[in-house]
Amino acid sequence: MKISKEKFILLLVFLIAGFFRLYGISWDQGFHLHPDERAITLAVVDLEYPKNVSEFLSPDSNWNPKFFAYGSLPMYLLKLSGDFMGIFDSSFSQYANINLVGRFISAISDLIVTLLVFKLGKKLFNVKTGLIASFFYGISVLPIQLSHFYAVDTLLNLFIIATIYCLLNFYEKPTIKNSVLTGIFWALALATKISAAILVVPIFVTLVLFWINRGIKKTIKPAAAIIAITCATFLFMQPYTLIDFETFMKHTREQSLLTYDPFYFPFTLQYVDKIPYVHEFVNIFFWGLGPVLAMLSFTGTFYFIYQTFKNHKQKSHRMNNHVILSFFISYILVVGNFAVGFMRYMLPVYPFFAIFAAFFVYEFTKNIRPNQKLIIYYLFIITSLIWPFSFIQIYTQPNTRIQASSWISKNIPTGKTLAVEHWDDQLPLGKSTYNIEILELYNSDTKTKWNKINKQLSKSDYIIIASGRLKEPLTKLTNCDNLPQHRCYRETAKYYEKLFSGSSDFQKIVEFKTFPTVPFLNTYIDDSSADESFKVYDHPEVVIFKKTKQM
Repeated sequence: MKISKEKFILLLVFLIAGFFRLYGISWDQGFHLHPDERAITLAVVDLEYPKNVSEFLSPDSNWNPKFFAYGSLPMYLLKLSGDFMGIFDSSFSQYANINLVGRFISAISDLIVTLLVFKLGKKLFNVKTGLIASFFYGISVLPIQLSHFYAVDTLLNLFIIATIYCLLNFYEKPTIKNSVLTGIFWALALATKISAAILVVPIFVTLVLFWINRGIKKTIKPAAAIIAITCATFLFMQPYTLIDFETFMKHTREQSLLTYDPFYFPFTLQYVDKIPYVHEFVNIFFWGLGPVLAMLSFTGTFYFIYQTFKNHKQKSHRMNNHVILSFFISYILVVGNFAVGFMRYMLPVYPFFAIFAAFFVYEFTKNIRPNQKLIIYYLFIITSLIWPFSFIQIYTQPNTRIQASSWISKNIPTGKTLAVEHWDDQLPLGKSTYNIEILELYNSDTKTKWNKINKQLSKSDYIIIASGRLKEPLTKLTNCDNLPQHRCYRETAKYYEKLFSGSSDFQKIVEFKTFPTVPFLNTYIDDSSADESFKVYDHPEVVIFKKTKQM
């Protein structure tokens, strides 16, 4: 069977993207070091299939996740997939390895996005643009990293992109099938994370454009179908939205606080004084895409917008472009203005950055002679691959927390007292033979706090800092005139300053760092300035201090 050139290249892109997403998928060696993934898997292993309808309809049902920071669909999907894989190995249906099942789902979801990027690029422009776009998305670092976690981001991204693809199909062919598919995928996105409500913007724009061109009568029926299918599918996938409405609303309100109050949760203090949009684009440029691909993407974005509004643009393409831009721009405007700026929040715009970059590359090279064009393409490919290959080097060695745990067990005698930080993973991992003192450093800087911590430090032989999760934000929150009283940390900042300068009673004896490293050159890329969420899960910096003076 002869395979076409298009399918061969797409298959090659798919294999490259699959390698990046599946390589090192067990990066934490069973220790469940991603906190969001851990929360999901803990909720999933507690799920039990309802025995009858009355049990199912009870808010206290064991089929109710009782956890709505994320939607229920990812949990039910993991439960069903884990139980299926448990037929072959029981650990895959249990806490021990069910996260690996989730990570595989995450990787496959993002591979499907790579295919959808090709289809969107082909629909908007042509086959070559689609192939280039799928390659660019396949090698983008943030999607690669998030494919190694089961934290709903790649699933959400899949359903968002699928919804937009179905919208374009619906506009071109307003059949019941395309209406139903649009509604289903939007519902799946909402049942993954309620933030997918922002898809109302491109759906509304599509229906308005449809109304302008085909009239109100032809618009009402498909619009009603999309709404009805969305509501029905959402409630089927997340029934406890209604059955346990009180818990759903409570958790949804808590999550909405992230959009405007970085002080509400301790783990979001890093985003105090975040500059909207600048923070997001800086992290996209240096880490999420890498400088080469980011420059192509940003340039391509402006070029795409310019081409969209040129008068001679074909009408059908112009309509597709308006739908794409309605989502792309509204998403950035809304999410980029959040008080909290986790890099994963911007994942849904990465497929479009890849498409815009591909469009620009295609347009830039289409009139160049074939031999010269080939050289330029090779140059783009090689330079673009530096970033993802450098990033996955972090998976070629044990996670820094695992390295540190091994060092602790070999070098610190049993029975010693270790001071560790709350709201972070406690080291050493696994069963501990040490006395543990937990330093509550996020608490307000009061005399009571420091009296307690000083007593704990006087009993401690070592201080273990498992990441910069606390140190990075707390050392910046010292301008008490501009901060809430309970979120000013002058004394905490002094504690860290003395500790790291070597002027405290504890001295640094070892640290564990892993950076993205350029292959062959063995040159590391210092990503310490990246958003904390880019570093803290799969390659945090661990520092161990030993008491050298008696307090």
